[in-house]
Amino acid sequence: MLIARVIGTLVSTQKEPTIEGLRLLVCQPLNAEGEKVGAAVIAADAVGAGVGEVILFATGSSARQTVATQNRPVDAVVMAIVDHWEVAGKTKYRKSDD
Repeated sequence: MLIARVIGTLVSTQKEPTIEGLRLLVCQPLNAEGEKVGAAVIAADAVGAGVGEVILFATGSSARQTVATQNRPVDAVVMAIVDHWEVAGKTKYRKSDD
């Protein structure tokens, strides 16, 4: 699993029928310090994440092992929304209750 922040959504009106109904999110990977690393990833949303949230995502064959993505041609899936993230006793992220 990798950590990222959802920075946007992707809308596609023409797509492979097996991915119909999947919500696609633009996710910016983060390092342990919460800094951006690498290129953004498009991931299928299996948990109802929203823009601005910090999430965990999986790639490769693991991305096809959720209920929402099983046997679908996806290479990345959002599989958790982070509530609190701590490194070496320091809070890096805490989801607001707004």
